[in-house]
Order: sequence, then C-alpha cells, then structure tokens
Amino acid sequence: MYIVELTLKNTPIPLSVQRKSETDAEELYQKIVAAMRSASNGLLELTCDRQPDKKVTVLSQEICAVTVAQKSATATTGKPPGFAALVE
Repeated sequence: MYIVELTLKNTPIPLSVQRKSETDAEELYQKIVAAMRSASNGLLELTCDRQPDKKVTVLSQEICAVTVAQKSATATTGKPPGFAALVE
C-alpha cells in the first residue's frame, strides 16, 4: 500500500488516501501536482483504495504540499511518512 498525503494551508492535520500500487500512487500524485499548478480554483475529489467509502474533496488552491510514501516502510522504521521526520 502507498499513502498519498496532502497538506492544506492553515490546517495542521494532513489528509491521506491509500493506493494499492506504486503506479496508481504516482498517477494520483501527478494529478494533484497538475491541479496545484493550474490557475483555476477547481475542486479535487479523492477516494481511498483501502476504504472505498472514504472520500474527500479539496479546493486545489488550498493544497501546499503532497507526499507519497510506502506504508510498509513506515512500519519497519517506526517513522511517519513525509519530510518532517526528525533526524537523529
């Protein structure tokens, strides 16, 4: 499983959805980046592969960061995905 995590402006808690394959996660990542680059103020609807009933819609202009991480890597290292992890 791969986690695609969004950080929104003025929101301390990130939003995340999961994808089963690396290809699907990369495709979603590119879709989100394209929405961030777009000059239009559109809505972006995301669904989760693990929980199909889980849906979230965000305003693309409110996204300030997106990360992709493999879920199994988190379990083995004990560190959360993303770039904010503390360096020892």
